[in-house]
Amino acid sequence: MEQSEAGNPNQGSAQDPFHLPLHTRLTRWIMRLFFRAFFRLLMKVKLSGLENIPEQGPYLIAINHVSLYDPPFSLAFWPVAPEAAGAVDLWDKPGISQLASLYGGIPVHRGQYDRKLIDTLVKALAAGRPVLIAPEGTRSHAPGMQRAMPGIVFVTDRSRVPVIPVGIVGTTDDLLHNALHFKRPEVEMRVGKPLQLNPLEGRGEQRRQLRQAQVDEIMLKIAEVLPPKYRGVYGKEFHYRGETQNDQNPV
Repeated sequence: MEQSEAGNPNQGSAQDPFHLPLHTRLTRWIMRLFFRAFFRLLMKVKLSGLENIPEQGPYLIAINHVSLYDPPFSLAFWPVAPEAAGAVDLWDKPGISQLASLYGGIPVHRGQYDRKLIDTLVKALAAGRPVLIAPEGTRSHAPGMQRAMPGIVFVTDRSRVPVIPVGIVGTTDDLLHNALHFKRPEVEMRVGKPLQLNPLEGRGEQRRQLRQAQVDEIMLKIAEVLPPKYRGVYGKEFHYRGETQNDQNPV
């Protein structure tokens, strides 16, 4: 397992490159315009830290995940259209599944080590594409981050790309309901400075602990740009205690 997980910095192959069809690029352009108009019309939109976004890829975008609105909000207002990895159960939800498919989202199976998925993300990065991931793996449904899973580190260790920490503030499960009742909620995207992680070393338990330590480092960088109530387990009392989660967890 360790040998197959570790891989090397070789980011994809000429025989099987990452390809983005023209119709997907066109659909993304339309969807991003629509969601920008949707959010700006019904909500108060704030964007900060955009100067921290690299002028070009590849890089990973790591966001906190309170509600279903976090990914479309991030994707709509990012300067370019990133690839997006999302939980496979989104593809089972009417409406959302169609939107995810039209955008060309990459489904993630939670609770599994998915080598094919990681290969796909690494190839996207090798092609110069930014990739958006929510390391928590699921929504919290309320402000307060949950302990993240180490899947994102499988990707950073192979690709050696920087991570852009992004905090989303103001999204809730009833965001659309409030907006349609003229409450015009405020939603903000806060972009932190890029983080470059060190290559993983060691094997077995040591390597697993390093993975968790690195994903915690990413989440702490997200916490830095969030208000205190959004930091959850990554608040000021957090310290890495060496716990490990199931290494089969996905991105």
